[in-house]
Amino acid sequence: MGCAGSTPKVDENSKKLKKPKPWKHTQAITPTQLSKMREEFWDTAPHYGGQKEIWDALRAAAEVELPLAQTIVNSAGIIVSNSDMTLCYDERGAKYELPKYVLSEPTNLIRDG
Repeated sequence: MGCAGSTPKVDENSKKLKKPKPWKHTQAITPTQLSKMREEFWDTAPHYGGQKEIWDALRAAAEVELPLAQTIVNSAGIIVSNSDMTLCYDERGAKYELPKYVLSEPTNLIRDG
């Protein structure tokens, strides 16, 4: 007797995370400028609504490799609507939108030296 129809225990609400597609910033930027943009986003994001704990978990997930990011997202109960994490929800239905620049580097990043 097989277990037809049964699926491995995976949170059905959450997609498997992927890196965002390559993207280009409006103008070439340095790693320092990118870092500053990210800092400003994370500092202001909680003021637009949602729970601070979820924002903190999203930031942690955005700054690590995908397998660990997946674990962080799953354990925080975050519902990933777009697999690149640009659109997420918490269990209460609050929306969290992340710009690509906090998730990956642009193709036109200026490498120092």
